[in-house]
Amino acid sequence: MALVSEARYRFQRVSGAPVVTALAEIDVASAGEQGPVADTRACEQCGTVFVPLREHARFCGVTCRAAWNREHLGDPAVEASALQWSVTAMSEATGRLPAVRACDRPRALAAIGEAVWWVTMVDATLVRHHREVYDAVLAADGATERRRTEQSLAGLRFARNWIGRGAGLDELIDSEGPARGGVPGWAWKSAPRPELGHLLSRGQAWEMARYRAYQAELAGRTVGETFRRAVTFLTLTSADAASTTVLSTDTRP
Repeated sequence: MALVSEARYRFQRVSGAPVVTALAEIDVASAGEQGPVADTRACEQCGTVFVPLREHARFCGVTCRAAWNREHLGDPAVEASALQWSVTAMSEATGRLPAVRACDRPRALAAIGEAVWWVTMVDATLVRHHREVYDAVLAADGATERRRTEQSLAGLRFARNWIGRGAGLDELIDSEGPARGGVPGWAWKSAPRPELGHLLSRGQAWEMARYRAYQAELAGRTVGETFRRAVTFLTLTSADAASTTVLSTDTRP
């Protein structure tokens, strides 16, 4: 696929954060195979113009990202903007899956991996910074639905760590069997028990809990079903968290 020129990208600002949106036919997940996406950004920390390797890149390097985070730590407006920006990117990553051609297996797996990364990043942000809101949204559902949501998210964390260890996502995805609806109709495979000898005992317990959640809620179900459940919950929780942050900011002396 030929690279797309800068003119074919649409820029917008979401809660003050710059977002670039590719046209539907552009497969951003395959950009790593073709070279960097053909647009440039100005780093939000140092102002250096750079070519992002990912559609969502905001900084030219890890150092600038860490410095920006330190400078804006605790600023409710910045935290709300960053969260909304991440939710938008998560929705775009999962929303691209139906358009990815199932016959192009490497790109399809890359797109699923991108979606896993964004879902787990938004989930981790909400757990860390908005735990009360997170728990309240979970508590609003019945016991069965809550369990399924929690296990879906924990199972996706297992998939993220599986990828992080250098294992192929194709070991977790059944892309060979019959599926309706293209890539979202692919099913998660049952995963082998992970080797965890390199982790401390607490780390082993956490990862085994994620593995059991993956086996219970992801294995045998479709990719589309898993992402729908996760994105629905995280989008609702993020909206409630943003509203809480705005109210808190408005009432500050």
